[in-house]
Amino acid sequence: MHNKLTIQDIARLAGVSKATVSRVLNHNPSVNGLLRERVQRVIKEHNFIPSVIAVGLADGHTRLIGVLAPPLTWPSVPEIMQGVAEYIEQTHYEMVLYSIGLERNHSDVLDNILRLKIVSGLLAIFPGELMSHLTYRFEQGFPLVTIDDQAEPTSLPWVGVDNHTSAYQATRYLLDLGHTRIAHLMGPQHYYCAIERYQGYAHALRDAGIILDPALVFQGTFVPDSGRQCAIQLFSREKSDWPTALFVANDQMAYGVLDVAEQLGIQIPEEITVVGFDDNNFSALTRPSLTTIRQPFSQMGRQALETLVTMIDQHHHTGKEALNHPEAEETQKSMHSEQEDTSPRIQIPTHLVVRTSSGVPRTLSIGL
Repeated sequence: MHNKLTIQDIARLAGVSKATVSRVLNHNPSVNGLLRERVQRVIKEHNFIPSVIAVGLADGHTRLIGVLAPPLTWPSVPEIMQGVAEYIEQTHYEMVLYSIGLERNHSDVLDNILRLKIVSGLLAIFPGELMSHLTYRFEQGFPLVTIDDQAEPTSLPWVGVDNHTSAYQATRYLLDLGHTRIAHLMGPQHYYCAIERYQGYAHALRDAGIILDPALVFQGTFVPDSGRQCAIQLFSREKSDWPTALFVANDQMAYGVLDVAEQLGIQIPEEITVVGFDDNNFSALTRPSLTTIRQPFSQMGRQALETLVTMIDQHHHTGKEALNHPEAEETQKSMHSEQEDTSPRIQIPTHLVVRTSSGVPRTLSIGL
């Protein structure tokens, strides 16, 4: 019987409104002390366990935050979710995870989530084809934040890294080691980050006075097999045509390069230096260990959740004020317009992690 009690039942037994019960459950300090004690006594006497959704609906503001994310098998997603989980534990919110695959854009899933009003806001992680749909929903006033590197940022609040500058740093590191013949394995060209990383690589070469050689740019797909294919193609050339260094646009492809090099007996970094991008958990364990650009995935998750929670709280507070205002509709429009104009784009710094896959060119090492 106890499990079947509702917030409405508790309100009736305590002689208060549903909204008061909800505020007590949400630890709202505005509730009168005597009323709070009365509600808490009834809750304790009946061993009442509230539904997170019901608490929110009674107050017009759910305590659930939705997270749209690719499968947890994606290399960076577990780290991002760790940051999300760490931050949400510090709040009064709970999280519901929606896993989205790549076979369709899932706009119907998103519409159902919003129609049911289960969540107060959404964090979208690498949303792919959903980006335009999410942007539309945000511009309609729904709290949304994205962690993404696939599409060019829109009006959506966005958390990520500066891919151009990071790739420039990786290439500059190779130049400073003495490499002048540096190849690049790109990610898929429909990914915004792949283009930015290529541009950072090209920019560093240009600043060093080196003309980019198109024969040293390879096309990949961000998966290990494309790294293997690139390596086979590269190492099948005459050795005199090899670059002395290869900057790979992500660690997954770099793993494929290292795998082929090991199979062919090619010494890294003695015969060719390899640098990746991401610093996935496995990168410190490869043979040799991979020099790479470290993306702070866990910090990105924390920062994105903090941004979203702040947005939700402001949205709820401003929305309640607007509903009691004689010009409520205009106030809401102004709020949404201001939200669009000030949507944050938060870039978290990366850093280069130097391991054993990189070194000076063989010609220089011989002379040392």
